[in-house]
Amino acid sequence: MTISLPLPMWDFNTELTTNLVESEMLSPEVSAIQVFDLKSNLFASASRDKKGRIVSVVDLDKVEGIPIEADLYHQLADHSAEPALPQNKIGSVVIYFTRHRIDELLRSNALHSIFEILVIDALLIFTLRFSLRLVFTPLGQLRDALMELAEHGGEDVEELPETQKNEIGEVIQCFNQTQRKFKHVIEHLRQAEEATRAEAVKADLAYVALKAAQETMLQTEKLASLGGMVAGVAHEINTPVGITLTSASVLKEATDHLNKAMADGAMKKSEIVAYTTTAGECARLIMKNAERASHLINSFKQVASDQTSEQRREYELSAYIDEVMSSLRPTLRLNQVQVNVNCPTPIAIDGFPGAMAQVLTNLTMNAITHAFTERGQGVINITANQVGETVNLTFADNGVGIPQANIGKIFDLFFTTQRATGGTGLGLNIVHNILYKQFGGSISVSSEAGKGSCFFMHFPRVIA
Repeated sequence: MTISLPLPMWDFNTELTTNLVESEMLSPEVSAIQVFDLKSNLFASASRDKKGRIVSVVDLDKVEGIPIEADLYHQLADHSAEPALPQNKIGSVVIYFTRHRIDELLRSNALHSIFEILVIDALLIFTLRFSLRLVFTPLGQLRDALMELAEHGGEDVEELPETQKNEIGEVIQCFNQTQRKFKHVIEHLRQAEEATRAEAVKADLAYVALKAAQETMLQTEKLASLGGMVAGVAHEINTPVGITLTSASVLKEATDHLNKAMADGAMKKSEIVAYTTTAGECARLIMKNAERASHLINSFKQVASDQTSEQRREYELSAYIDEVMSSLRPTLRLNQVQVNVNCPTPIAIDGFPGAMAQVLTNLTMNAITHAFTERGQGVINITANQVGETVNLTFADNGVGIPQANIGKIFDLFFTTQRATGGTGLGLNIVHNILYKQFGGSISVSSEAGKGSCFFMHFPRVIA
């Protein structure tokens, strides 16, 4: 309206202005319109009477509504590139809008909007329910299939029908593929479990066989060390027995010569003196070498008996160490190894002397085999003492020592650095097992390259 009124007002065309105002009154929410000139004089007006007809006289006292005022401008024609700007204010217009009509329109529009919303909501609910049914039905089937798959492991779960050609159908296809792969994996796992059980049975049998072979090898190792001891003792006994036989032979010849002189009646004093001298020297040699052979035989007999019988008895540690070293003396002499035993006070052991002989023998043979690379310089020092009811036994040598890389492995079963020369890797493992399992003690080792090795053993005086 602010666009159409300025021109007739500028031309002072009251009739045209009135027609324009009355045309704006056609809108039912407009109750009255007033047009004023620049001096606030009424230029044109229109309103509705009681019957709703449009009249040109406005009774402001009877007008109901909300007034809205706007200024009126006349724009000069501008042919430049820039748009025309508002100029020359020529008046103003006041429009009265009736609240009742506005409320009716709003009410009508609200009812219409509510109806449209209800219809749209109903359509949306129906569409959503239908769509959700299309979604949730296969999802429910998928859920049930997943639960059954989780409970039964996929053995009896049937594949879902692949009828839908949408995202849900793709999910179902993926589920069926996953289920097939899952069944395939389960079958492989079942086969693997059966193979594992079969391998476990084989492993158990192999372990039993290995234990039996290990026991056999341990017994063989013990018998081998005993056999070596037998050979050494036999060789050692040869010397005193040979001297004894030679002395007995000399004594017999001297006796036969004396008997012949007595029979011929040509006995001389010098012959009797020579015979008594020879007989005395032969008797001394026979007694000395017989005692030496007897000592060797008794020592070997005791040690061999202890190693084969493994019976429990009481024994004095220092004396028993001497007996074991006496049995090993031929091997020690052959390799020019000196053994020093230092046991200041007697230590009475209640246990298994055969196991102790095995420990001492294996440690000695290990030192001879690995520690002493050159003859004539080997020294073994064995020291024993008692602290309370605990016996401390130290076995030290001045050999080449143990490489640091091997110290943690020397007690392992079958570990040896001399396999090419017949080493079995059982000697120190047997020592370890005897100290820990049979004696209830412990063993440790300290070694430095070029300065020998030292084994520290601790065990109770009374073996449980």
